[in-house]
Amino acid sequence: MRRCGWVSDDPVYIAYHDEEWGVPVGRPPDFDDRKMFEFLTLESAQAGLSWITILKRREGYREVFHDFDVEKVAAMTEEDIEQALLYPGIIRNKLKVHAAVKNARAFIEIQEEFGSFCEYIWSFVGGKPLRNSWNSLSDVPVTTPESDALSKDLKKRGMSFVGSTIMYAHMQATGLVNDHTTDCFRYNEV
Repeated sequence: MRRCGWVSDDPVYIAYHDEEWGVPVGRPPDFDDRKMFEFLTLESAQAGLSWITILKRREGYREVFHDFDVEKVAAMTEEDIEQALLYPGIIRNKLKVHAAVKNARAFIEIQEEFGSFCEYIWSFVGGKPLRNSWNSLSDVPVTTPESDALSKDLKKRGMSFVGSTIMYAHMQATGLVNDHTTDCFRYNEV
């Protein structure tokens, strides 16, 4: 079975690729802001690290960040953040943990403005997944005009660790774009 070139033989990576990566999350009208917040938080935590490093700590992030309940994360105090930084099940980077709380607060403001975060983020791709036709991993860009625009807008709204490369990875993970390579068995399935 052929998969995208970035997938290793790690069972965690294989399951993630085969079951989640590129599957549209919260596409209107079926909003799933919690799942979108989860991916946003995990992608932000990944900055400078490999994705498998974060995937293997996903349960730790779920525990520390209240199963990605955005309201509970937004309400985290400085004391809560200090406790989170002691938890060995996550990457204990103070800037990234603070960013998760800060981003949760901005996320809620976006929900209030647009009715849901999913409504907001899907508007950057016209409400439906962008379907690319990359033949190999080397063809896949790390940023696009859409990820540039999303990044710029999120930063303007007060979010951190949301650069264009991180946002493009988020768009790929949540199915805003289909970047499975054409030889991957998931290309047509997604």
